[in-house]
Amino acid sequence: MSSLPLHNTGRAPRPSLLTWRRWWSRLDTVGALFLLVFFCLIFVAPFAWLVITALKSTADLDTFPITWLPSHPQWDNFLRAVTEINYPRYAMNSIVLSTLYSTLVTLSSALVGFGFARLQGRGKRQLFLLMLATLMLPAIVGLIPTYVIFSRLGMIDTYWPWIVGGLGSSPFLSFLFRQFFTSIPPELEEAAIVDGCGYGRIFWQIFLPLSKPVLATSFILSFAGVWGDFLGPSLYLSADNTTLAVAIANGYASAHGETAANVLAAGCVIYMVPVLITFFLAQRYLISGTVTTGLKG
Repeated sequence: MSSLPLHNTGRAPRPSLLTWRRWWSRLDTVGALFLLVFFCLIFVAPFAWLVITALKSTADLDTFPITWLPSHPQWDNFLRAVTEINYPRYAMNSIVLSTLYSTLVTLSSALVGFGFARLQGRGKRQLFLLMLATLMLPAIVGLIPTYVIFSRLGMIDTYWPWIVGGLGSSPFLSFLFRQFFTSIPPELEEAAIVDGCGYGRIFWQIFLPLSKPVLATSFILSFAGVWGDFLGPSLYLSADNTTLAVAIANGYASAHGETAANVLAAGCVIYMVPVLITFFLAQRYLISGTVTTGLKG
């Protein structure tokens, strides 16, 4: 029997399910790109405005309504930012303090994380929960008691508060190391024990070399935290021994005693460069460390 021809009803053919899925996939991609560009602009806008302010003159800053772009870029603001304060000295203080604290807190946190991940003992779970509970406490709560302790120990105007804090480890970083060490196969540890290795040798020769992503993540986060800290150096260090963050905040003033906003912005731009360079050079390890620490609970 021959098939009868279909009558034309005047309706357009309905798109298939595959076509709908393709259109939805395209809309999903476009929407994701739009959100990505939108949030990138939000994060970049403050830094862009800081650079624009650093290139403005005093007349541009006093103009109303606001001039969005400088009439004549003032590149000498960056030279003033470096010369009006002892920029190299304060920068070296920040580098030494940040590197010292980051190294100590990374190693101590790795030890704590290894203990919670691999060692067995009574009360380990309770101690781990207690450590996590300290993450809920605001840092401002222990500010005055900590200052009183360091003052009575004679550690004011020294780097000892950061050394002691670094040796005491960080609860957050210890949690990162614990999560990463838990994901390492136990067969490596068992083989090392059979060969006669103790837990100290297992930590230094097996676990620590395998944790390069988490080591980089810990070092970058702690370095950026100390580098950008203002409150701690203001409390514990004198004006001659302080860090770059405090020196920039208090060091630039105009002839009338007012803060020179354009020079301050130029100093802040230079101040941000080392951290940005460190992040871009190590972002692969930073992202890898952040991802791999959640493989196993």
